[in-house]
Amino acid sequence: MYILKKWLGAFLLLGSFCSLHAQLTITPTKSEGIFSVGETARWNIELDKGTAVDSVHYTIKNGGLTVLSEGMLNFPKNLVQLQHRFTKPGAVLLEVKWKSAENKWQHAVGGAIADPSNISLSEEKPADFDAFWEQKIGELATIDKQPQLQQIILEAEADIEYYHTKMRSIDQSHIRGQLAKPVKGDELPALLIVQWAGVYPLQPSWAVDRAKEGWLVLNINAHDLPIDREQDFYKDKREGSLKEYPAIENEDRNKSYFLRMYLSCYRAAQYLTERADWDGETLVVMGASQGGLQSLVTAGLHPKITAALALVPAGFDTMGPTVGRKGGWPNWYTNTKNKNATKVHETSRYFDVANFIPAIKCPVLVGIGLLDATCPPEGIYAGLNQLTTFKELLLLPASEHQSKEGSQDAYHHRVDSYWLPRLKNKTFHLK
Repeated sequence: MYILKKWLGAFLLLGSFCSLHAQLTITPTKSEGIFSVGETARWNIELDKGTAVDSVHYTIKNGGLTVLSEGMLNFPKNLVQLQHRFTKPGAVLLEVKWKSAENKWQHAVGGAIADPSNISLSEEKPADFDAFWEQKIGELATIDKQPQLQQIILEAEADIEYYHTKMRSIDQSHIRGQLAKPVKGDELPALLIVQWAGVYPLQPSWAVDRAKEGWLVLNINAHDLPIDREQDFYKDKREGSLKEYPAIENEDRNKSYFLRMYLSCYRAAQYLTERADWDGETLVVMGASQGGLQSLVTAGLHPKITAALALVPAGFDTMGPTVGRKGGWPNWYTNTKNKNATKVHETSRYFDVANFIPAIKCPVLVGIGLLDATCPPEGIYAGLNQLTTFKELLLLPASEHQSKEGSQDAYHHRVDSYWLPRLKNKTFHLK
């Protein structure tokens, strides 16, 4: 179900879905960016009047990977048009690069997608995928959580209880995070927040702001690290033991860095269901990028998740390059330096978010960046096409991986004005 609401109209008009730079603008002739097989996507590429640029080069790539056409661009009248005719379902990414007057390379992007509901998986999930994860969850269950809560007094938040949390996980590791809840309220809906990629501290407001809305909030660190140390601590980890952490043990499904991360999400959700102040009904998981990855994985693993909200989710389509399209971060297929590539590829299939999707039984909201080269849209759609439950997929036509000039506002508006309030108040209706 691909939903384009009237409320989105204001966002569609904003900026006409241009990729804006000081010197060059890419404007699609079809603003929403969705086509049918047989249709032609077109982009107007315009130079600002009086602008001097050099070596303007373009590429159009299938799935953000396979070059379909490329060349140099000339601007006799400050405007040129490029086009691509779709012969099959999928996405294309247009990239234009040029040298500015300061001799610095600049770039702008455009994109289009055809028949997203008919995009297929790059590869089916392993035959023993479900058995593998059932075994790992069983092993996790033998480890006592031993949850610890340290209350932190926030003088400016008298109506909110705030804690640092810690509990045991696999391989003698720990899950660390923050818990916040309203002082008043014995039975609360629960919200699990999971974090984007990187190594950094957790800010109290990330949990407290949602607790102010009436949620029992648990926000967990993706790493087994304290959540409130000085910036130099995290810098040392980023440049040291956690440098390129996605590649850690990526040749072995039993040792991959993501095994602990995925199981930590499951355990965090389970912990919320066991708290006396949970309402016993509503358990939402949400995150962006790596957090979107974790959100959808958690929904596929834990049966009590009642909704999953994911923005530009990572981790889809690990075997995408085998069918000519780029896989999502962390790029398992090419992350093979000094590794056995065959083993890395095989291991990746057990962590591909697409393979968790068939088990999801709750409603799902996903924001997908049409221009996202980090987590390309084609593989995300392929994975989400397996959903049999209610889904609302928002294609964000002006969005790369990071929000620019409000390119992801439509997703945040939908989260804050519809999904979270209605899930919290038990008034969410499938439609």
